[in-house]
Amino acid sequence: MKIILGTKIGMTQIIGKDGVVTPVTILQAGPCTVTQTKSLDSDGYSAVQLAYGQGKNLSKAVSGHVKKSGTDINPKFIREFRVETIPAEVTLGSQIDVNNFAIGDKVQVTGTSKGKGFAGTVKRHNFQESRNTHGFKGDIRKVGSIGSMYPQKVFKGKRMPGRMGHDRVTVKNLVVSYIDAEHNLIGLKGAVPGPNKGLVMVEGKE
Repeated sequence: MKIILGTKIGMTQIIGKDGVVTPVTILQAGPCTVTQTKSLDSDGYSAVQLAYGQGKNLSKAVSGHVKKSGTDINPKFIREFRVETIPAEVTLGSQIDVNNFAIGDKVQVTGTSKGKGFAGTVKRHNFQESRNTHGFKGDIRKVGSIGSMYPQKVFKGKRMPGRMGHDRVTVKNLVVSYIDAEHNLIGLKGAVPGPNKGLVMVEGKE
């Protein structure tokens, strides 16, 4: 079962034995502790819950939940992965690290993209600016007309200014190109969503 939680360190390049340069994103991944397993009979679906990082000031509800795993941990992140079957070796309190992955494995990574704040339509939706001559007063980045005479309303989904970024993004078919089990590092070919130090969920795909 190839699942793990980690934080994004940044991007770099690695040079293979054949001299090919590969851009990779380095993740600080694991070790993660299994804090809960869900089954089809009791919960309606199969899933594994992992805890990662060093947190502080946990609520009593979370602390009590974590103690059920039989380990003395204070996690910063707790996330759940849906799986088809749960291997026998995955039990409460067991550890999951980068040794579950191998170079060449294909994975999908889920993270939260960078927040851009409130953005206009030119930046957010790639709208074209208005012309700045022949009667225009310099308001070249305004939206312009957003509706029609009929049905006298603005349709849902109309592209407008608003909050940009900070969305849940999943990137598929990334390839594991580097593994450092001693320092719990894993390198993925390509870019991973989110800022540095951001939490990412790595899930292997067969």
